[in-house]
Amino acid sequence: MSDTTPVDDLALATAAAEQRELYQLTAHVVRGLAMDAVQKANSGHPGMPMGMADATVLLWHRFLKHNPADPHWPDRDRFVLSAGHGSMLLYSLLHLTGYPLTMADIQAFRQWDSLTPGHPESHLTAGVETTTGPLGQGLSNAVGMALAEQWLAARFNQPNLSIVDHYTYVIASDGDLMEGVTHEACALAGHWGLHKLIVLYDDNGITIDGATELAFTEDVAARFAAYGWQTEAVNGHDITAVAQAIQRAQEDKERPSLILCRTQIGYGSPNKAGTASAHGEPLGEEEIKLTKEALGLPPDRPFYLPESVLAFMRQGLDRGQEAQDQWERLFAYYQERHPELAAAFRQAISGELPGDWTAALPTFEPGKSIATRNASGTVLDNLVPTVPTLLGGSADLTGSNKTKPKGKDYLRRGQFDGRYIYYGVREHGMGAIMNGLSLHGGVRPYGGTFLVFSDYMRGAIRLAALMAQPVIYVFSHDSIGLGEDGPTHQPVEQLLALRAIPNLTVFRPADANETVVAWQVALENRRGPTALILTRQNLPVLPAKQVANARRGAYILRDAPTPQALLMASGSEVHIALEAQQMLADMGIEARVVSMPSWKLFAAQPRPYQTSVLAPHIKARVAIEAGISLGWEGYVGPNGRIVGLDRFGASAPFETLYRELGITAEAVVTAVRQMLS
Repeated sequence: MSDTTPVDDLALATAAAEQRELYQLTAHVVRGLAMDAVQKANSGHPGMPMGMADATVLLWHRFLKHNPADPHWPDRDRFVLSAGHGSMLLYSLLHLTGYPLTMADIQAFRQWDSLTPGHPESHLTAGVETTTGPLGQGLSNAVGMALAEQWLAARFNQPNLSIVDHYTYVIASDGDLMEGVTHEACALAGHWGLHKLIVLYDDNGITIDGATELAFTEDVAARFAAYGWQTEAVNGHDITAVAQAIQRAQEDKERPSLILCRTQIGYGSPNKAGTASAHGEPLGEEEIKLTKEALGLPPDRPFYLPESVLAFMRQGLDRGQEAQDQWERLFAYYQERHPELAAAFRQAISGELPGDWTAALPTFEPGKSIATRNASGTVLDNLVPTVPTLLGGSADLTGSNKTKPKGKDYLRRGQFDGRYIYYGVREHGMGAIMNGLSLHGGVRPYGGTFLVFSDYMRGAIRLAALMAQPVIYVFSHDSIGLGEDGPTHQPVEQLLALRAIPNLTVFRPADANETVVAWQVALENRRGPTALILTRQNLPVLPAKQVANARRGAYILRDAPTPQALLMASGSEVHIALEAQQMLADMGIEARVVSMPSWKLFAAQPRPYQTSVLAPHIKARVAIEAGISLGWEGYVGPNGRIVGLDRFGASAPFETLYRELGITAEAVVTAVRQMLS
């Protein structure tokens, strides 16, 4: 044995001890920042950041592959703070590791126009991968991110050239695991074997109401094991135990992993640690002072950040840049060997559509009757081979939604190169996973279900709109037109409810050719989600040239030389308006028919165009839609009429329903004659 060995061992032991001390100090500094920011804002959630500081600092310093200088590097690991109420944990780490988030931003926590809102917002703050706060959504988004990684890897990676190779890490709370959406998404993650998904569960036993045992006593580890996950329980304040658990999770190539980190909420607080009061309110000046003293932080220095901690965490800047540089070198070699794949990868990540994609759009000939759900299916048969980033699915309604393109295989464990996803009866999980697919990049997701079940996924739809994610929803069976299934399945209020979501484009086409326009609008919309509202029943096909202006949200479908009445409608009811126009013409009354598939798109048109279509001088105005009438008042005016459905439907053939519920051309004619009399 060399005489220098004991000295070397001592040096290694000393270095290890020093690093452990830095980890602990950094975790305490994160706790201090969380306490101070929440106290200064006089609102927020200090307890969770204080409890998870140890494990998360370790994760970010030792395991997370990222480059703060380039938050959009495609092969970075994704980090999701599903417990978004603990946002100060994420903001502190973003600042410490060198993202463009300053101490002034930390001190402006929860204030107007700051980069540190109460819950993380992906479209606002660099380094925030998804908007979280509504519990369950972040973890479910992460399933989509991990799925996107596997899907892109299956498509682009070549032997010894893995340009897509990263993990998705999540911090989840008790509340996340209680929410039903995570049951849906995590069951799918286990079913697919998404082994690069690693979740650190903050198992602190506390919710707003008090101890979790008030309402949450299930065996979480057993539940996730039943999903097909690897599970392990550790002391969340023991960084050695956490590090070993993460390493074991990385070594498992078959299963996603749940690491149950037993922690103490509000860790370090002498009087509030482990209590519900540490969850969602400031600790108070005196308690903060006592806590800082207990943690060894200077009690009279708010937002304390020693240089040693900053230097320790900023090591990630060099490591991250080196990791990205190494990847860039790998990609350059990949590009030499596989130039077409490299170009396709760059295009996929950019979100750009192929230059010739519109040539694949079909045209339908008049003289036929086609349900718009069937027309949508034909569009997908043509589009999916041309647009390689399109990845579709359905919540167990594939045959009804017409969402599976012909000749395309489905995605499954070990075979991630499919172009279709069977989500099972999991509407909410599907919506949240689609958000994750989109947020990851390189994927343009669409998913189908019945319109009435959009209610089940509304939380995910709302977040897609808030995050401006270009997700596409295919909602078929759009009205009482679905017939015999009855009022439980007949959407009445859902169309208006979707229209009420800011930044969601709702498009209800009147025929097959308007459906083609709807898909073009959806794919060109990169600033938010789009909902396509499609019929089960067949509708007559309108001339393609005649409906070209459908992309403007509303247009004159059929006019008259001197119209005395204005008939406006969406979807299948446009044909009722056309029938009523002919009946009125036989009575000597001229009417204009306006197809209005998208209120949002029409509202974005210049005022002169809106005026030319809706012609304010025409006072006899009728709107027709097989849904609740609320909202059409703005178009028909105070003296207009709305032929709508302000009640639930019934079980009967759709022709009977329209007749018995008064959604008819005769009702439109009566309304016009009353206004003109």
